[in-house]
Amino acid sequence: MVQDRYDIVIIGAGPAGSVAARFAAQNGASVLMLERDREPGIPVRCAEGVSHNGIAPFIDIDERWIASRIEIAKLHAPNGETAKMYNNGLGYVLERRVFDTALCELAAKHGAHLITKADALDLLWEKEKITGVKYKYCGEIKTVKCDIVIGADGVESRVGRWAGIKTAVRLEDIDTCVQYTLADIDIEENTCEFYFGNNVSPGGYVWIFPKSDHTANVGIGLSGHLSHKKGPKKYLDEFVEKRFPDAKITYTVYGGVPTSATLKEIVRDNIMLVGDAARQVNPITGGGVVQGMIAASIAGKVAADAVREKRFDAKFLKKYSSEWEKKLGKTQRTMFTMKEKFLTMSDERFNNIVRFCQKIPKDKFGLKVLFTEAVKGDPKLMVDVAKAFVMSKLKRK
Repeated sequence: MVQDRYDIVIIGAGPAGSVAARFAAQNGASVLMLERDREPGIPVRCAEGVSHNGIAPFIDIDERWIASRIEIAKLHAPNGETAKMYNNGLGYVLERRVFDTALCELAAKHGAHLITKADALDLLWEKEKITGVKYKYCGEIKTVKCDIVIGADGVESRVGRWAGIKTAVRLEDIDTCVQYTLADIDIEENTCEFYFGNNVSPGGYVWIFPKSDHTANVGIGLSGHLSHKKGPKKYLDEFVEKRFPDAKITYTVYGGVPTSATLKEIVRDNIMLVGDAARQVNPITGGGVVQGMIAASIAGKVAADAVREKRFDAKFLKKYSSEWEKKLGKTQRTMFTMKEKFLTMSDERFNNIVRFCQKIPKDKFGLKVLFTEAVKGDPKLMVDVAKAFVMSKLKRK
């Protein structure tokens, strides 16, 4: 039975929300998750690609939610030349609906409660203090009291705005995206592909993530401030017509992806933001599943500590933002600076980068080499990139 009071209420049951719920519950807090859709993981609003090292700390790998394994990244320059990256670790293309449900089941196993079709409407306030959440469930308006609200409600986060947190980002710091799942196509096995260039996707890229030997997620991310003259759907349709003229579209996704640094403020008294809601996304790739899970594991633990200590003020909850900053926040800012360079990169520069990468030995070519070459000519940024990769290696150990 759902109670009328919990220690923590989490709005959103995606990967960030479920991981936050699990870590809070297993550390002794009572937790309720509110999910506005009928089940976790729908609608799919993601390219579904993740790294093995990114998700393995949070869930045992299960074939049920792996559509395909990725061992190669193929880069396509504007001039048609390509380079293959083999040295970047194992990746997966997920079945997000099944994956998200598995994460929710883990949270439930540790004691968290979940209500689906529960649409959060507002925060409850008493004497200018957040005391719970108002939500709609089965046509009825309900309330639930709590000490901490965790907003895991995605890129369009209402929770942050309700709490007075500035969640808006610049137009150039949000990609407008369209993705098709295509069937009856020829694709390379175990290979994700990326197409760059101002004629393909200015300020972004086109991706192909295989889900089987004849289906793939094919999508585009276009920098928001460059999409007013020609939208992402037009670019994607032109790409698909050229690359997969006989493909059948079986699924279509539209959405926005934040490509900024983390919000300056992700906690206030009685409230925390995680995942896309906090803009905890890789600014270059737009990938946010792993980043959100890492942030959520920190937030869930800190929230449980707050319950134990009966400290719900921002000063205490900032332990979460401080730990996030050490874990990935600094790296995210470096990636954001790199993204700024990518936005203005000429096609010839992309061609030169791919040409350079073609000469790298197969066992040496990884993301560090790619990113270092991309920022060549900016000594400070090259040092920051090197530091970011050193820190990422240390944190995996």
